[in-house]
Amino acid sequence: MADAPQNQSPHHVVIVGGGFGGLYAAQALGRASVKVTLVDKRNFHLFQPLLYQVATGSLSPADISSPLRAVLSKDRNTKVLLGEVKDIDPQQQKIFLPNEELTYDTLIVATGVSHHYFGNEQWATVAPGLKTIENALEIRRRIFWAFEAAEKEKDAEKRRAWLTFAIVGGGPTGVELAGAIAELAFSTLKKDFRDIDTTETKILLLEGADRILPPYSPELSAKALSALEKLGVTVQTKTIVTDIGNNIITTKQGDRIEEIHARTILWAAGVKASKMGKVLAERTGAELDRVGRVVVQPDLSIPNYPNIFVIGDLASFSHQDNKPLPGIAPVAMQEGEYVAKLIKKRLAGQTAPTFRYVETGSLAVIGRNAAVVDYCHFFIPKVLHEIPNFNHKFNLFFCLG
Repeated sequence: MADAPQNQSPHHVVIVGGGFGGLYAAQALGRASVKVTLVDKRNFHLFQPLLYQVATGSLSPADISSPLRAVLSKDRNTKVLLGEVKDIDPQQQKIFLPNEELTYDTLIVATGVSHHYFGNEQWATVAPGLKTIENALEIRRRIFWAFEAAEKEKDAEKRRAWLTFAIVGGGPTGVELAGAIAELAFSTLKKDFRDIDTTETKILLLEGADRILPPYSPELSAKALSALEKLGVTVQTKTIVTDIGNNIITTKQGDRIEEIHARTILWAAGVKASKMGKVLAERTGAELDRVGRVVVQPDLSIPNYPNIFVIGDLASFSHQDNKPLPGIAPVAMQEGEYVAKLIKKRLAGQTAPTFRYVETGSLAVIGRNAAVVDYCHFFIPKVLHEIPNFNHKFNLFFCLG
């Protein structure tokens, strides 16, 4: 890549996706001598780590979303375009939206992931996941309606079903949802109802692995388990969900099969790559991993296409410690900043070292007063700086590292 002559248009960087990776790339290119177009099917950036608080009524959607145009308004070289990319032509260097096409010099794809029901897509309507504002509002509606319905229900068995919440998946999202629902049932709503005792609520957290929070250390997983149990959450590990339907969730734990009557079932068990992963594979020959993420080069580009980069949750980067980087916000942020820096260096005729992720830690919140944190001395200040309107205070942190 070389600087365009003065009589030609500036180098055009098209970024698909306004999540952490795409937004950080756009911001890092804000003062560069390039033209930037950020395309997203939503016109706002969403702080996904706090979606669970919207889902449980602690925050409003406005608290965790910021208009992309407002965030990038000071970058005069940057344009935000509302739309969904349907296809690309890497030879012609074009992307296609429903009613228009864009030509790029460099393409950055950061479209993330969605829920993964492992071939059981019919479960999506009865066990919603938590990836969007709409998901969060629907989950919030279901949670609070469950208490209202229980208040009116005269049949004891049906009332127990309304007061049973099953969360599938013991990763950070599942742990945070379980803790927040427990706070609602055993504290916040305790005095608000007359015909039910909300402390009789049963909250089940179901995890297929042998412990919750598998990406964390065993010590932190154990402390998270203890904190959840103190809140009143029942945790079942080594438990596989085999069916969901008719307000019944069927599980298998070893040879034991159990049917659980629950009117509120929430999904936090897995993710799959966005459709853009498949599009890139078909158009460029890029390799995909088992969940559809694009296997990238050490500089986050696609093999044979040095001007196409994939970052964030859509990228499968295994060039560090021989295992894919986790799908967390700090990874996407650093990848976005790296690609922006690489583009600027290339335009200046320079080279840059390959991407290397600097560990900033991980955090999972458990109710109002506890969290498990890894590498807390790096991670907490950075996260708090990124969260809009965040004034939550924790009385207890469990930290390693």
